[in-house]
Amino acid sequence: MTDEDFLREAIRLAREGMHTGQGGPFGSVVVKDGQIVGRGSNQVTSTNDPTAHAEVVAIRDACRNLGTFQLEGCTLYASCEPCPMCLGAIYWARPDRIVYGAFHSDAAKAGFDDQFIYEEIEKPREQRHIPMTQLLRDEADAVFQEWQASEGKTLY
Repeated sequence: MTDEDFLREAIRLAREGMHTGQGGPFGSVVVKDGQIVGRGSNQVTSTNDPTAHAEVVAIRDACRNLGTFQLEGCTLYASCEPCPMCLGAIYWARPDRIVYGAFHSDAAKAGFDDQFIYEEIEKPREQRHIPMTQLLRDEADAVFQEWQASEGKTLY
């Protein structure tokens, strides 16, 4: 199968999820060694989970199926260019590459505009729309110090 074939499967999942009431018009698959190992369609509204974007669902499915938390050797296919949250999840999962269909500007025209998130990230913390308060740094940092000193930890 080709990149186009796998991307068409992601697009099919987007359409199917939309028509079955799972969520918005987004789909994704994860492929390893020419086989689909993870599938996902947007399930935000059907699961009341704002993180249930197609790419995140597909990553979770692939990791479950492969028994790993990293997707080296995999390609993630998405019906649309990943949003900032999904892009972060993709980078943490570490696939070899991403192939996508529509641009995020196409999604914006359909009412899925994530430009405000890109803008929020660039702002100083004190100017962001959702107020952020930092407290107990020493206590929280102590956990990181324990992590650094612990033996047998799994790095990721």
